Amino acid sequence: MTMAPDNSAQGRADALVTPLFAALPGDPAGDLNVSFEFFPPKSEKMEQQLWHAVEELKPLAPGFVSVTYGAGGSTRERTHNTVARIIAEARLPAAAHLTCVDSTKGEIREVAERYWEAGVRHIVALRGDAPSADGSPGARFAPHPQGYRDAAELVAGLKQIADFEISVAAYPEVHPDAASAEADIDNLKRKLDAGATRAITQFFFEAETYFRFRDALAKGGIDAPVVPGILPVTNVAQARRFAAACGAQIPAWMDGLFEGLDERPAARQLVAATVAAELCRRLHAGGVRDFHFYTLNRAELAYAICHLLGKRPIGEAG
Repeated sequence: MTMAPDNSAQGRADALVTPLFAALPGDPAGDLNVSFEFFPPKSEKMEQQLWHAVEELKPLAPGFVSVTYGAGGSTRERTHNTVARIIAEARLPAAAHLTCVDSTKGEIREVAERYWEAGVRHIVALRGDAPSADGSPGARFAPHPQGYRDAAELVAGLKQIADFEISVAAYPEVHPDAASAEADIDNLKRKLDAGATRAITQFFFEAETYFRFRDALAKGGIDAPVVPGILPVTNVAQARRFAAACGAQIPAWMDGLFEGLDERPAARQLVAATVAAELCRRLHAGGVRDFHFYTLNRAELAYAICHLLGKRPIGEAG
């Protein structure tokens, strides 16, 4: 059935409204800050892919890049080696993830001291999830008898080891293990009070989710920076698995956007960039100037979104 055109005043206004990205030429105010997350590679081919992503995103002058830490500390050495190489060769400020899982306080001290010796001055401190039988995260966390019980204790312990800058996690849609949204915010406050500098949110897909969370944090007395984490989605099934582990919701409309694109990777990339860029632009319109991108070791989508937001490589005019 052919839909009749919308000839209402509102319809005409919607059609003529200034494009979402037209007001952002080259980040003229210089107030847009970005950071990127990578994961440690498992093979030489993946190492090449990671390094390509690092080199592609470096000209955007990220405030930092971070490298994840596998379930149960399974990537400990690879995380260390990746962070050390980024600092030494790319000359970028790199943050290493560190969790409480299956580690004594002494073991965590040893890892943290090695990070410091390698030039790492920033740690993303997480409670972490216990690995399940197949090695993937998702099993219920149980603290080591000689370890830290949660991320707040980990933050306090790290601050005693060295003067690290520390980022922690925040959950706009509530951590799955939290008793309530209020309890989750209280836990975030404990982490910040223990010495964390900022929080980085788990990914979400609707700007209003972040704005509601920001309002709740302000009501709870939290005024530290809480940076939105952005996951450009090209694989909805994969995103759904990630979401199930962290309490994020996949909107119903997202399934429809990617339907029929399984065998069309280029089209998926275009749709993914459009969805994530619109989210970021709406966040920007709401006053957000700091963005953390979960890159999955691929630069193209994060770079495109940063470009649409007005971020340009150093030395290029807007």
